[in-house]
Amino acid sequence: MLEELRISGLGVIDEACLEFGPGLTALTGETGAGKTMVVTGLGLLFGGRGDAGLVRHGAARAAVDGTVRVTDDLRRRAEDLGADVEDGVLTLSRTVGSDGRSRAQVGGRPVPVAVLAEFGAALVAVHGQAEQVRLRTTAAQREALDSFG
Repeated sequence: MLEELRISGLGVIDEACLEFGPGLTALTGETGAGKTMVVTGLGLLFGGRGDAGLVRHGAARAAVDGTVRVTDDLRRRAEDLGADVEDGVLTLSRTVGSDGRSRAQVGGRPVPVAVLAEFGAALVAVHGQAEQVRLRTTAAQREALDSFG
């Protein structure tokens, strides 16, 4: 479970820290409030594509750090990578420089971005605007039905 998200230098966000509780979290707010940048930050943290265009004007880099509570399986995976896991809590990090170079870390250890994607798939589900349209496809309907056995 994602417990905390820290974002700096990303688009319109200079510095932000969000704390999450268990269950559903909905981001709401006025146009231009930064909701899209928060979702973009989540995407970066969990292995999404990053480029120099995401870095706030005048900043050297964009950084996203997430504190997550992990299952035993994810804890073992993190420890296999040499990461520090304290009391089931792990820090994931991603930076994108103004030169476009990207770095990813799990528990303070450098990892390929694909590893962040692996953790993200197990930790969060992000649903965007109009995503319900996907349910109109036969493949999505079959997948939903099959998930119930």
